[in-house]
Amino acid sequence: MMTELSLNVLDIVENSTKAKASLVFIGVEIDSAADSLIIRIDDDGCGMDSEQLARVTDPFFTTRTTRKVGLGVPFFKQSAEMTGGDFIITSEPGVGTKITARYVLSSIDRMPLGDMTATIHQLILMHQDCDFLYRYSYDGKEFTLDTRELRVVLEGVPFDVPDVSAYIKDFLTENTAEVNEGHPAV
Repeated sequence: MMTELSLNVLDIVENSTKAKASLVFIGVEIDSAADSLIIRIDDDGCGMDSEQLARVTDPFFTTRTTRKVGLGVPFFKQSAEMTGGDFIITSEPGVGTKITARYVLSSIDRMPLGDMTATIHQLILMHQDCDFLYRYSYDGKEFTLDTRELRVVLEGVPFDVPDVSAYIKDFLTENTAEVNEGHPAV
């Protein structure tokens, strides 16, 4: 099991990029009144057929040839269900995959969200051939980062140029702090 949910997100999105996704949506929605934390990851990668989809939550199933187990999706599912939440995955070949993990926010078994800023920043820098749409919401207040918009503004300047990388990290840090203002850490 991973120590924080942001590491689960990193692992699942790595699967998306390996599945040749050109756009990955990552959504984090915290709703105190509903006592829920929802993490959603949608990609437009190669998708899975019904046989793969039926087996993807089995830790002893993987499509990789470099190892015999695939723990990312099973751990993500287990982490949500341990809190009394749920996990839904849908996929279609040639269309992509959608994953939603809902956690009971107050559950003692819920792992901390972790450093989503570092996770999103790292994904953007490591996978510049993929676009990311990140939406973070806490009790109705939210912000969005869309790398497609950044690409237009940057006119071809890569995301790993130090000033651009610093801007992305600062944008994520400042907007997360603004949305979280007055709320307890998750």
